[in-house]
Amino acid sequence: MKPVISSIEIENRVITAKYQRLMVGAKVVLVEKASGRQVPETVTRVASPVPVGALRIRMPAAIRPGTYFLKAFNGHGEDAAQSADFEIG
Repeated sequence: MKPVISSIEIENRVITAKYQRLMVGAKVVLVEKASGRQVPETVTRVASPVPVGALRIRMPAAIRPGTYFLKAFNGHGEDAAQSADFEIG
C-alpha cells in the first residue's frame, strides 16, 4: 500500500499532519504549489519506527500566503506521498 499524508491542521504557524505507511527516515517538506518550490526551512524527518503517526512543521516567518502541500520522500530520495493542497493566509 502507498504512503499517505492526511489531516492537515494549521495553528499558530505550526502545521500538523497525520501520516500512514511512511517509514523511519522519510523526509517531509512544505512545497509552494504555484512555483513548485520546496521551502528548505521546513524539512522534517520521520523519526518513529512506527509507520503511523503525526508530524509537526513550524512555518518560518517568510512564508507568503498561498496554496501549499506537503511532499514526502523515502530514504532513497524518491517521491513517497503528497498531501492535499491547503491554504496559508
